[in-house]
Amino acid sequence: MNAKLVKLLLPCAAIGAIAIGPAALAQAPAPAPPAVASPPAPPAGNSNQLLETRGTVQRFTLTPIGELDGVILTDDTEVHLPPHLTTQLASAVRIGDTVAVQGYRSPSVSLVVASSITDTNTGQTVVDNGPPPPGFRQPPPPPGMPAPGAQQASVQGKVQRPLYGPAGDVNGALLEDGTTVRIGPREAYQVASLLTPGQILTVQGSALTTSYGRVIDAQAVGLSPNQLTQGAPRPPQGPAPPPR
Repeated sequence: MNAKLVKLLLPCAAIGAIAIGPAALAQAPAPAPPAVASPPAPPAGNSNQLLETRGTVQRFTLTPIGELDGVILTDDTEVHLPPHLTTQLASAVRIGDTVAVQGYRSPSVSLVVASSITDTNTGQTVVDNGPPPPGFRQPPPPPGMPAPGAQQASVQGKVQRPLYGPAGDVNGALLEDGTTVRIGPREAYQVASLLTPGQILTVQGSALTTSYGRVIDAQAVGLSPNQLTQGAPRPPQGPAPPPR
């Protein structure tokens, strides 16, 4: 092909490319990016990042009816687990063992709401897979009634640290002798200034001693036996009895 013919054909080819280019692009649109699933929302009051916390177990914490609802690490971190995991937690973790906890750390208090806890000494892991089916646990005692085996007692001791619910709400204290004190939400708010480390606390209520430790379900709390704030009957702990 001579040079003069090439010069004539080049502009035609360019015009043809311009004419057909948009049509070709319209027939083959770019694929849309794949959808990305949003991560599940964390519990209320906690940061939105699942973190690992490691430490040594110092004590268990107990509910008013003697179930386990977490551990305290030697660095003073509270680890919360739901009480329906009591049997699994007691079987997998021992006081003095090192644990690795996956969970949400509270932005305001020293609390981790655990999704799992692993005893690094044995490799045993307890995982929170959500609430158990109805009827899995024994129904709690009626409001104002003590747990089976509990006895009325008056306890005085020094507060080691306040205790919290999974939303970061104060619901009791751990005394230096290892006693777990549980207080109703309204009363805990009223006496929050007494639940600080080093404070001498007097508690009257239903005391229960278990193989995991001692817990007292407070009915009155104060600085001394003569300065007590009376509490209302605590609502039931745990699942409601199944319908009949």
